[in-house]
Amino acid sequence: MAREVKLTKAGYERLMQQLLQERERLQEATRILQELMESSDDYDDSGLEAAKQEKARIEARIDSLEDILSRAVIIEGAATEVISLGSVVELEDPVTGERLEVQVVSPAEASVLETPMKISDASPMGKALLGHREGDVLSLETPKGKKEFRVVSVRG
Repeated sequence: MAREVKLTKAGYERLMQQLLQERERLQEATRILQELMESSDDYDDSGLEAAKQEKARIEARIDSLEDILSRAVIIEGAATEVISLGSVVELEDPVTGERLEVQVVSPAEASVLETPMKISDASPMGKALLGHREGDVLSLETPKGKKEFRVVSVRG
């Protein structure tokens, strides 16, 4: 049996939206490819080859999204006391006082472009967060050296 992919409800919906967008892109890429094939006299046409490659990339992305979504298990709200998959965590740097809010999610859902940042439970930071509680201080090895964070709050 294929391994399940745990997603938050929002993450599942975001991936579904991406799938719909990729399917629209595929329709457009197919239309462009057909036009190029009809108008091309030369089989070595670089535009035709680029269109074929783009269509193949879109199809691969659709296959990947469909695979993830077919194995998806939507996780309910996380336990609020202990950091687990789905927890939204506010962290504070004890030295600078700088605060950071992250959500611990599966790798399929991870994205630093969202607010709060979606941190994979397989990443070094995600692994370091799991199992901690409010008030805990955790150490994390970063490319810039060891960094400490204090867990300010945990919510599901």
